[in-house]
Amino acid sequence: MDDSSAAPPAQGSNAQPNENFPQPDDIPISTIDSPSVVLELIYQLKIKDVMVTAIITGKKTQTMRHIQAMMRENYITGIPIVEGQTLVGLVSIHDIVNALDEGYIDSLVEDKMTKNIVVLQDDMPLSFAISYLNKYRFGRFPVLNKNHELVGILSSTDVIRTLLVEMNREVLRLEKLNKNSSGTVSAFSEMEFTIPRYDFEIAGRASTDIKKALKQRNFNPKFIRRVAVASYELEINLVVHSNGGTLRYSILPDKVIIVAADTGPGIADVNQALQEGWSTANEYVRSLGFGAGMGLANTKRVSDEFTINSALGMGTTVRSVVYLNSPKDE
Repeated sequence: MDDSSAAPPAQGSNAQPNENFPQPDDIPISTIDSPSVVLELIYQLKIKDVMVTAIITGKKTQTMRHIQAMMRENYITGIPIVEGQTLVGLVSIHDIVNALDEGYIDSLVEDKMTKNIVVLQDDMPLSFAISYLNKYRFGRFPVLNKNHELVGILSSTDVIRTLLVEMNREVLRLEKLNKNSSGTVSAFSEMEFTIPRYDFEIAGRASTDIKKALKQRNFNPKFIRRVAVASYELEINLVVHSNGGTLRYSILPDKVIIVAADTGPGIADVNQALQEGWSTANEYVRSLGFGAGMGLANTKRVSDEFTINSALGMGTTVRSVVYLNSPKDE
């Protein structure tokens, strides 16, 4: 799955500039200089929102030479090998080079394809795709759905393109909101969200909504960033480790209080759970890229006040308070 920097365009991409797609010079400066907008989109978007669904695939009964011809004709550097909609392997440009060098270019794909493949799931947050791209340095990843069927391909080019488009839309939306806003938004409000177990489809939405609410009240970006981190980590913990729960927010003029309450199994050793890298996530959760054991540790790090109460068989309640004027924002 290796791609060089001079590789042809990714699957589904256009080699020539598209007049309907905003070019860098067309993006407002406010968009490019707004890291909070980028971070919000990374948490909000799912891999299914970014991936290419027009997939060129091969069969294991074909030859490596046939796959080489498909790559050349379509200007791509990796082809998933499928049986029906099931991913069984992958042939990359690196595999083709090896086949040419070692003289087995006419061998069957099933004998030479890469079978140990790193994949993404379509309902993962985009943040995990970016993490995978940085970690593995692959040019693209196959994307599977909950039924383990191949539904897309994601590359770094797809990520950048989508972020540029969505950044432009978000900034235009915020500018329109500011123009149409009459009067001031109340500095105090309560928000509550129900978070189902294992529902990765909506994971991150509560955190996105609280960020939007804070932006509308013109809070400090650094303050909003800390609230967003605490909120997202607690939200993912509810999805991954509990049987479902609630996220409650109290927005006050000088602080935000977040309370995450669940009906999960409880935590046997709270001090151990606060250690970075310690996790009770099961194999399914880990296979999706979650359960790194950083949730509570990250929440505590960005909070000015942090408390956790847990009882085995009863559940866990975490309270995080983030102050507006805090030394952590300096």
